[in-house]
Amino acid sequence: MSKHTHFTGQPLYCQLLNLTDKQEIKDLSRLGGHDRYVKKLDGYSHLVTLLYGVLMHHDSLREIVIGMLSEAHKLEHLGVNYMVKRSTLSEANNRRSSDFFAQVYFSLYNRYKSTLADSCNNNKSWERLLHIMDSTTISLFSNILKGVGRNPKHGRKKGGIKVHTVLKATEGAPYSIEFTSAATHDHVMLKKLELSNGSFIAMDRAYIDYKVFEQFTQKGVFYVTKMKKNMRFKELDSHYRVDTNGLVVLKDSIILLEKDDIKHTSRRIEYWEIGKRKSSVLLTNSLDLDVEDIIEIYKRRWQIELLFKQLKQNFPLKYFFGESVNAIKSQIWVVLIANLLLSVVKRRVKREWSFSNLVTMVRQTLMYYIDLYKFCEHPEKAWLNIISRQSLAPPRTTLFD
Repeated sequence: MSKHTHFTGQPLYCQLLNLTDKQEIKDLSRLGGHDRYVKKLDGYSHLVTLLYGVLMHHDSLREIVIGMLSEAHKLEHLGVNYMVKRSTLSEANNRRSSDFFAQVYFSLYNRYKSTLADSCNNNKSWERLLHIMDSTTISLFSNILKGVGRNPKHGRKKGGIKVHTVLKATEGAPYSIEFTSAATHDHVMLKKLELSNGSFIAMDRAYIDYKVFEQFTQKGVFYVTKMKKNMRFKELDSHYRVDTNGLVVLKDSIILLEKDDIKHTSRRIEYWEIGKRKSSVLLTNSLDLDVEDIIEIYKRRWQIELLFKQLKQNFPLKYFFGESVNAIKSQIWVVLIANLLLSVVKRRVKREWSFSNLVTMVRQTLMYYIDLYKFCEHPEKAWLNIISRQSLAPPRTTLFD
């Protein structure tokens, strides 16, 4: 019997881990004090174990431990020499700070941000300067962190954690991530944002804050957001655009926003799209940029929504491996690490794959001895070889022929 077409000497998971720097991760854990009072399950082994659970889409510590037991003879390839117990893993999730996993994520981000950068469509002057900000809420079964919304009539309101993220439009991974309870308002995080002169930031209307907007204007930072319906303003100047039928398709106005002792001059753009009954209204402090560019900047905000959808659809974020705040944060960081590593693989593979299909393929073959990139380039090759050998083989004869 011939060997598998994509056979290699290391499990696919090991090849994925080769994208990381094992010694650097060990140093982060040791020098950061994350290995204090630890006998066997160091930071690297902890990361490998949780990453295995995330990639295999396991929902509990029991599944992770049993899954790794079934692959015990392959653990040496992964650089792990300790078979973790469920109680030990549970304790590590509670005791080892989630900051360790955050440091690993940002280390990987700094290493691969140039790989993830999309340089194909940077035709506009603002594209490389565009940042996108948004948050997503992850519901929790227990009320560990304060949930958002009203209390239900029956039972207790579930807890929730809000993940605030900022990414560059040319990259597929966030460079700034913070966690709060779901009840924390989004605009609180806007005050912490630090952008250089000439930068653009696209966000939804939950981030509207007149004081911060005025500070952006003074620093030379440009924002684009959607306007709230109940906002009061004073119109200073405006002009219209009409189509060939004489219908208004655009209203471009300069407005004054006032609240308490804060005054902020902004630009209000209301436009009507074909096929839509209602108009859309944008708010920006960029007075010179073309209307079409302002609209396109806001539409780029959808990129971060796709990232949230990608994370929630392809990785376990409905069930957590622990109930402490630290365990929940650690799992989210490991999910972000898994997403970043697979994004790098997707970018390096020449064949076009949807991210969901790539995740499924990696999960199904995670501990197989196959070459990751060759298999992604031509997964049907082994089957086609089998078919071709069968077609060339002489017909079998029996005693009755």
